[in-house]
Amino acid sequence: MKCVIIANGDLEYSEKTAGIIRGAGLIVCADGGIRHLKALHIFPHAVIGDFDSALPEDKLYVEEKNIKMISHPSRKNETDTELCISWALLNHATDITLLGATGTRLDHTLANIYLLKKLALRGIPARIIDTHNTLCIVTSHMELKGRPGEFLSLLPITEKAAGVMIKGVEYPLEDATLEMGSSLGISNVFKETAACVTVREGALMVIQSRD
Repeated sequence: MKCVIIANGDLEYSEKTAGIIRGAGLIVCADGGIRHLKALHIFPHAVIGDFDSALPEDKLYVEEKNIKMISHPSRKNETDTELCISWALLNHATDITLLGATGTRLDHTLANIYLLKKLALRGIPARIIDTHNTLCIVTSHMELKGRPGEFLSLLPITEKAAGVMIKGVEYPLEDATLEMGSSLGISNVFKETAACVTVREGALMVIQSRD
Protein backbone atom coordinates (compact mmCIF):
# COMPACT_ATOMS: atom_id res chain seq x y z
CA MET A 1 0.00 0.00 0.00
CA LYS A 2 1.26 3.46 -0.93
CA CYS A 3 1.78 5.83 1.98
CA VAL A 4 2.50 9.55 2.04
CA ILE A 5 4.02 11.12 5.17
CA ILE A 6 3.84 14.90 5.46
CA ALA A 7 6.49 16.49 7.67
CA ASN A 8 6.72 20.09 8.89
CA GLY A 9 9.29 21.34 6.35
CA ASP A 10 8.72 23.19 3.09
CA LEU A 11 5.83 22.09 0.88
CA GLU A 12 4.46 23.54 -2.33
CA TYR A 13 0.67 23.79 -2.36
CA SER A 14 0.00 22.63 -5.91
CA GLU A 15 -2.27 20.24 -7.77
CA LYS A 16 0.72 17.95 -8.26
CA THR A 17 1.33 17.80 -4.50
CA ALA A 18 -2.35 17.24 -3.77
CA GLY A 19 -2.44 14.49 -6.41
CA ILE A 20 0.50 12.67 -4.83
CA ILE A 21 -1.21 12.78 -1.43
CA ARG A 22 -4.67 11.77 -2.65
CA GLY A 23 -3.15 8.88 -4.60
CA ALA A 24 -1.96 7.22 -1.38
CA GLY A 25 -3.88 4.59 0.54
CA LEU A 26 -2.42 5.84 3.81
CA ILE A 27 -1.80 9.51 4.70
CA VAL A 28 0.13 10.39 7.86
CA CYS A 29 1.20 13.75 9.29
CA ALA A 30 4.24 14.31 11.46
CA ASP A 31 3.21 16.84 14.13
CA GLY A 32 3.21 20.35 12.58
CA GLY A 33 2.86 18.86 9.10
CA ILE A 34 -0.89 19.01 9.70
CA ARG A 35 -0.73 22.67 8.65
CA HIS A 36 0.02 21.57 5.10
CA LEU A 37 -2.95 19.21 4.84
CA LYS A 38 -5.18 21.79 6.46
CA ALA A 39 -4.19 24.23 3.69
CA LEU A 40 -4.81 21.58 1.02
CA HIS A 41 -8.15 20.52 2.56
CA ILE A 42 -7.05 16.89 2.87
CA PHE A 43 -7.67 14.76 5.96
CA PRO A 44 -4.90 12.38 7.09
CA HIS A 45 -5.51 8.99 8.65
CA ALA A 46 -3.34 9.97 11.62
CA VAL A 47 -1.23 12.77 13.08
CA ILE A 48 1.76 11.52 15.07
CA GLY A 49 4.31 13.31 17.25
CA ASP A 50 5.00 15.13 20.47
CA PHE A 51 2.97 18.13 19.22
CA ASP A 52 5.61 20.71 19.99
CA SER A 53 5.48 22.26 16.52
CA ALA A 54 1.77 22.14 15.67
CA LEU A 55 0.06 25.48 16.29
CA PRO A 56 -2.83 25.54 18.81
CA GLU A 57 -5.34 26.22 16.02
CA ASP A 58 -4.01 23.25 14.06
CA LYS A 59 -4.36 20.95 17.07
CA LEU A 60 -7.90 22.24 17.54
CA TYR A 61 -8.58 21.50 13.85
CA VAL A 62 -7.41 17.90 14.34
CA GLU A 63 -9.70 17.50 17.34
CA GLU A 64 -12.71 19.07 15.62
CA LYS A 65 -12.33 16.83 12.56
CA ASN A 66 -11.91 13.72 14.75
CA ILE A 67 -8.57 12.90 13.14
CA LYS A 68 -6.61 10.18 14.92
CA MET A 69 -3.90 11.67 17.15
CA ILE A 70 -1.01 9.55 18.40
CA SER A 71 0.96 11.45 21.03
CA HIS A 72 4.53 10.79 22.14
CA PRO A 73 6.59 12.44 24.89
CA SER A 74 8.90 15.26 23.83
CA ARG A 75 11.87 13.41 25.36
CA LYS A 76 12.18 10.54 22.89
CA ASN A 77 14.77 8.82 20.72
CA GLU A 78 13.02 9.17 17.34
CA THR A 79 11.97 12.16 15.29
CA ASP A 80 8.27 12.56 14.57
CA THR A 81 8.92 11.54 10.97
CA GLU A 82 10.58 8.30 12.05
CA LEU A 83 7.62 7.58 14.33
CA CYS A 84 5.32 8.08 11.34
CA ILE A 85 7.36 5.63 9.26
CA SER A 86 7.24 3.00 12.01
CA TRP A 87 3.47 3.42 12.33
CA ALA A 88 3.01 3.27 8.55
CA LEU A 89 4.97 0.00 8.30
CA LEU A 90 2.87 -1.50 11.09
CA ASN A 91 -0.20 -0.50 9.07
CA HIS A 92 0.95 -2.33 5.93
CA ALA A 93 2.66 0.46 3.98
CA THR A 94 4.84 -1.02 1.21
CA ASP A 95 5.83 2.22 -0.57
CA ILE A 96 6.53 5.51 1.21
CA THR A 97 6.79 9.10 -0.04
CA LEU A 98 8.00 11.85 2.29
CA LEU A 99 6.73 15.39 1.65
CA GLY A 100 7.70 18.47 3.65
CA ALA A 101 10.86 16.57 4.57
CA THR A 102 13.33 19.27 3.49
CA GLY A 103 13.66 22.90 4.51
CA THR A 104 15.58 25.25 6.77
CA ARG A 105 16.47 22.55 9.33
CA LEU A 106 19.42 20.82 7.69
CA ASP A 107 19.66 18.34 10.57
CA HIS A 108 16.12 17.14 9.93
CA THR A 109 16.69 17.06 6.18
CA LEU A 110 19.75 14.83 6.59
CA ALA A 111 18.00 12.62 9.14
CA ASN A 112 15.13 12.11 6.69
CA ILE A 113 17.58 11.10 3.95
CA TYR A 114 19.08 8.51 6.31
CA LEU A 115 15.56 7.22 6.97
CA LEU A 116 15.31 6.51 3.23
CA LYS A 117 18.47 4.43 3.49
CA LYS A 118 16.98 2.49 6.40
CA LEU A 119 13.88 1.76 4.31
CA ALA A 120 15.94 0.79 1.26
CA LEU A 121 17.85 -1.78 3.30
CA ARG A 122 14.47 -3.27 4.28
CA GLY A 123 13.41 -3.45 0.64
CA ILE A 124 10.77 -0.70 1.01
CA PRO A 125 10.64 1.71 -1.97
CA ALA A 126 10.76 5.27 -0.62
CA ARG A 127 11.54 8.79 -1.75
CA ILE A 128 11.63 12.44 -0.68
CA ILE A 129 9.92 14.88 -3.04
CA ASP A 130 10.13 18.66 -2.82
CA THR A 131 9.61 21.52 -5.27
CA HIS A 132 12.89 20.97 -7.10
CA ASN A 133 14.05 17.46 -6.24
CA THR A 134 13.11 13.81 -6.03
CA LEU A 135 15.53 11.83 -3.88
CA CYS A 136 15.78 8.09 -3.33
CA ILE A 137 18.34 5.47 -2.27
CA VAL A 138 19.55 2.69 -4.57
CA THR A 139 21.14 -0.45 -3.11
CA SER A 140 20.92 -2.67 -6.19
CA HIS A 141 19.03 -1.58 -9.32
CA MET A 142 16.51 1.12 -10.17
CA GLU A 143 14.89 2.48 -13.32
CA LEU A 144 14.07 6.19 -13.31
CA LYS A 145 11.79 8.26 -15.52
CA GLY A 146 12.69 11.80 -16.51
CA ARG A 147 12.90 14.33 -19.29
CA PRO A 148 15.90 14.84 -21.58
CA GLY A 149 18.09 17.53 -19.99
CA GLU A 150 16.81 16.92 -16.46
CA PHE A 151 19.59 16.65 -13.88
CA LEU A 152 20.42 13.29 -12.32
CA SER A 153 23.08 13.07 -9.60
CA LEU A 154 24.56 10.09 -7.76
CA LEU A 155 26.14 10.45 -4.30
CA PRO A 156 27.46 7.54 -2.22
CA ILE A 157 25.73 7.28 1.14
CA THR A 158 28.17 4.58 2.25
CA GLU A 159 31.98 4.83 2.43
CA LYS A 160 32.06 3.78 -1.20
CA ALA A 161 29.70 2.48 -3.87
CA ALA A 162 31.27 -0.07 -6.19
CA GLY A 163 30.10 -1.59 -9.46
CA VAL A 164 28.14 1.54 -10.33
CA MET A 165 26.51 1.57 -13.76
CA ILE A 166 24.25 4.26 -15.19
CA LYS A 167 22.64 4.23 -18.62
CA GLY A 168 20.33 6.60 -20.49
CA VAL A 169 22.33 9.69 -19.48
CA GLU A 170 24.78 12.08 -21.10
CA TYR A 171 27.73 10.69 -19.11
CA PRO A 172 27.26 6.93 -18.61
CA LEU A 173 29.27 4.92 -16.10
CA GLU A 174 30.29 1.28 -16.28
CA ASP A 175 31.56 -0.64 -13.24
CA ALA A 176 32.66 2.61 -11.56
CA THR A 177 33.57 3.13 -7.91
CA LEU A 178 32.31 6.30 -6.21
CA GLU A 179 33.79 7.22 -2.84
CA MET A 180 31.98 9.31 -0.25
CA GLY A 181 33.05 12.91 -0.72
CA SER A 182 33.60 12.58 -4.47
CA SER A 183 31.60 14.87 -6.77
CA LEU A 184 32.03 12.59 -9.82
CA GLY A 185 28.34 11.69 -9.91
CA ILE A 186 26.99 15.26 -9.73
CA SER A 187 24.98 16.96 -12.50
CA ASN A 188 24.60 14.19 -15.03
CA VAL A 189 21.57 14.67 -17.29
CA PHE A 190 18.91 12.47 -18.82
CA LYS A 191 19.66 11.76 -22.48
CA GLU A 192 16.42 9.81 -22.89
CA THR A 193 13.16 9.56 -20.95
CA ALA A 194 14.48 6.75 -18.76
CA ALA A 195 17.73 5.97 -16.97
CA CYS A 196 18.96 2.82 -15.23
CA VAL A 197 21.15 2.91 -12.12
CA THR A 198 22.87 -0.19 -10.75
CA VAL A 199 25.21 -0.59 -7.77
CA ARG A 200 26.89 -3.85 -6.77
CA GLU A 201 28.24 -2.81 -3.36
CA GLY A 202 27.17 0.00 -1.06
CA ALA A 203 24.33 2.48 -1.49
CA LEU A 204 23.75 5.52 -3.66
CA MET A 205 21.67 8.62 -3.07
CA VAL A 206 19.99 9.38 -6.41
CA ILE A 207 18.65 12.91 -6.94
CA GLN A 208 16.58 14.13 -9.87
CA SER A 209 16.69 17.93 -9.87
CA ARG A 210 14.76 20.65 -11.65
CA ASP A 211 15.95 24.28 -11.53
